[in-house]
Amino acid sequence: MPKAYLMLFIAVLFETIGTSALQASQQFTRLVPSVIVVLGYGAAFYFMAITLKFLPVGITYAIWSGLGIVLIAVIGFIAFGQRLDWPAILGMAMILGGILVIHLFSQSATH
Repeated sequence: MPKAYLMLFIAVLFETIGTSALQASQQFTRLVPSVIVVLGYGAAFYFMAITLKFLPVGITYAIWSGLGIVLIAVIGFIAFGQRLDWPAILGMAMILGGILVIHLFSQSATH
């Protein structure tokens, strides 16, 4: 895996941790989850900044947001009991398909 994609994947993981903690912080009324939010987003933006040395910002953000949406939906289902209907699942599958098209076919992304 090229360094750019590794850094981007790490950024997405930290963003997912931060967003999950945001839900758990109950609008920043719980200290530990609130601290995790700040640390998670800080680390996410640090690794995203590294990614931007290698990939264009549009490609980076498309992959970042698409993977983040899907991962947060899965975590919301597992950790918080949030359900998705079939149109939501189909839409997320289309997002993943878009990420694959960018990765496999776009000349804008570094391979």
